[in-house]
Amino acid sequence: MSKYLLASASGMGFLCLIAGLSPVQALPHLEIADKNVVVNQNNGNYQKNDSHQSNLTNSISNELLIVNENQTSQDSGVDSAVKFQQQLTPQSANSSPSSDKLAQVTSVSQLSDVQPTDWAFQALQSLVERYGCIAGYPNQTYRGNRAMTRYEFAAGLNACLERINELIATATGDLVKKEDLATLQKLQEQFTAELTTLRGRVDAVEARSAKLEANQFSTTTKLNGEVIIAGVGATGGARNNSDSNIILVNRVRLNLTTSFTGKDLLITGLQAYNFLGGANGQGSLQQSLGLAAPLLSSSSARTSFEPQFPGLNVNTLSSVGANDVQLYKLLYIFPVANKLTLFAGTAAETSDAFPTITPFYGEGQESISRFGNLNPVLRVSGGTSGTGLASAAGFIYSISPNLDLRALYGSVNANLPQKSADEALPGVSTTPLGGGVFSGSSIVAAQLTFKPSPDLDIGLNYANSYHEINILGTGLISGDVGALAGVDAGTPVKLNSFGGTVTWRFSPKIALSGYGAALFVDASSNSVNASTTFTSWMVGLHFKDLFKSGNNAGILFGQPLYRSDAGGSAQLSPTGDNRATPYHLEGYYRFRVSDNISITPGAFVLFNPEGNSNNETTTVGVLRTTFTF
Repeated sequence: MSKYLLASASGMGFLCLIAGLSPVQALPHLEIADKNVVVNQNNGNYQKNDSHQSNLTNSISNELLIVNENQTSQDSGVDSAVKFQQQLTPQSANSSPSSDKLAQVTSVSQLSDVQPTDWAFQALQSLVERYGCIAGYPNQTYRGNRAMTRYEFAAGLNACLERINELIATATGDLVKKEDLATLQKLQEQFTAELTTLRGRVDAVEARSAKLEANQFSTTTKLNGEVIIAGVGATGGARNNSDSNIILVNRVRLNLTTSFTGKDLLITGLQAYNFLGGANGQGSLQQSLGLAAPLLSSSSARTSFEPQFPGLNVNTLSSVGANDVQLYKLLYIFPVANKLTLFAGTAAETSDAFPTITPFYGEGQESISRFGNLNPVLRVSGGTSGTGLASAAGFIYSISPNLDLRALYGSVNANLPQKSADEALPGVSTTPLGGGVFSGSSIVAAQLTFKPSPDLDIGLNYANSYHEINILGTGLISGDVGALAGVDAGTPVKLNSFGGTVTWRFSPKIALSGYGAALFVDASSNSVNASTTFTSWMVGLHFKDLFKSGNNAGILFGQPLYRSDAGGSAQLSPTGDNRATPYHLEGYYRFRVSDNISITPGAFVLFNPEGNSNNETTTVGVLRTTFTF
């Protein structure tokens, strides 16, 4: 009799497993949190709780941060973190939603999703009506296709064993029939090979899991990275300049994302690059073309993945060596209410918090130029310097599922206790941006992001900023330095910047996107009366999965920042320039070699570079290879 009882126990457990018995919900459960707006920074899509593809912006699903095929700039930011905390809310291991609580059933007909034609119907009927060890959900469903956990299996087996013990103890006519025990024993014998194989696989998985747990980097931190290696060549530039040599450049980023509560996110980013430039632009492609500003290497010929101040710590004008490791991002994001999220950090960029809207953004995957990536208003005051220049704090407030407001305050010199008395140039100290959190160069910026329809995304930007020196801080044109032309470099300036970005997906794989921007610059000195207005615009077509799944392409055209007006002692163009409207034409195609490797050939052409018709038409060609992990 004892062997039959053993056969009964194991056989019952096997049938419970086949039938998907789930009497207990014992594991932590992840469920969708509030239905707030989730903005996809990686491809510009602005949508509700969608996980398509943010800056370490790039997409978050059931992990803190993952590298996404359509956005691998690896610039993890606030938007990614907001998506993370809005989409996922870990439940307590001891809690279970009310809809998942189980109730005992006495007849298989009580289960609305179990039909007589189901392959396991007879097994379920026997377990329910003869042995009474099957439980269903309150909504009268059984969910037979649902995966079972080890805890649930143990609970189901225990329920059946207890029922068998009850039957044996009562010794009534309902005692387990000998025929059933023989059938179960026969099943066990017939499936011995399969059960042995399954046990072996489970043991192997458990051993592998134990090894991974013992050697994992951290239980709270995940690592992802991006490596860009690119060949860059250019022709044209200033007249009488020799064509520059083809150069080979790289940028490497490692991003650590840590969550302490399951809703917050600490982002730590390290990077190294071999671009050169320094205080005078020495060694940069822009200088070799004769298009760079006398200070720094600001130019319209800059590539998308090049830092704004290569080879230079702009806070102290100290040099940064090629491939020196730098902390380019340090940011903490945490929700404080159902619709409100706060963020703060000592190394952050505007694009970390503000959705970029345009699908051309993606320093490692999409547009190959600095012009094509973002609206210039996002770049004001070094807002996207590529080196996490500013210390910043701000908030994200979800007004409605299709509307949110984001704002921040940033200081680009928060780590300096005071401004240096030493002068690098007349009126310009060796700490040209000033010193202190609330003194010196700073910015207040906001973005209202709106999605009036599933295929239309709109972002409206405003920034109010102050600079200790005569500079825009965008790194987009040579006129960025000496923004008020004809005014001393040490003259402080105030900027009021307005911009808008729109993306319309008129087909599933084709999007029309563009932006417009106006920057109003005024001298912030009682002794100087000067003002200048800069304008810029761009429009382009973005193609997704062109010719092959995973391959993207873009064609865009526009006007780089250009002085459209000047007043007081400011000039419309520097002395010696032949003023002309500049234009930018660009095309690129990204080949997806594998999930982790892509190659992007492309080129952009500059007409009247830097707004000066004395400069020759300039062509910059790029062959960019991006590795993500």
